[in-house]
Amino acid sequence: MSRFRKLPLLCTIIAAMGASAFHADAAQSKMAKPPAMSEPLTSKELVKIYGNHSWIWKDGAGYFAVKQREFKAWTGEGTGSYGAGHWFVTDPGKLCFKAMWYAKTGKANALTCFSHRKRGNTIFQKREPDGDWYAFKTSPASSGDEYRKVQSGDYATARFDRMRMKLSQTR
Repeated sequence: MSRFRKLPLLCTIIAAMGASAFHADAAQSKMAKPPAMSEPLTSKELVKIYGNHSWIWKDGAGYFAVKQREFKAWTGEGTGSYGAGHWFVTDPGKLCFKAMWYAKTGKANALTCFSHRKRGNTIFQKREPDGDWYAFKTSPASSGDEYRKVQSGDYATARFDRMRMKLSQTR
């Protein structure tokens, strides 16, 4: 596939992820700079949050398997897309996943990263490189916490498989 055909696909996938998957509720307070007096989460803390958990999005979900650090996700119930790859954590406090994303129009690689910091009992998150910091997990918990969308177990693979089958029939 030519670069020019990959670009619209990648833009569509990133837009879907940004619009439905990875944005905090509008009510959350956002900051351009990291919270004062905060420190990055450790790799161990990030694995505890995401390992064998699903991040459930407005229009999709991603699963972070501990075994071989496998990542599977799907977005968009309609035409949709799905991604398969691996996730990893780096110090200081960064979660990344690299996946090949497939859609009706083709496929494209994407690397997505989120930084995490904590201050007291609050965890802050931002999408790299240009996202804003926001409260990801608060204590006591808030109904708007993005962390509430991170659930133990695999809530992505079944729809991932359905999306893969659906898209393979359109080729």
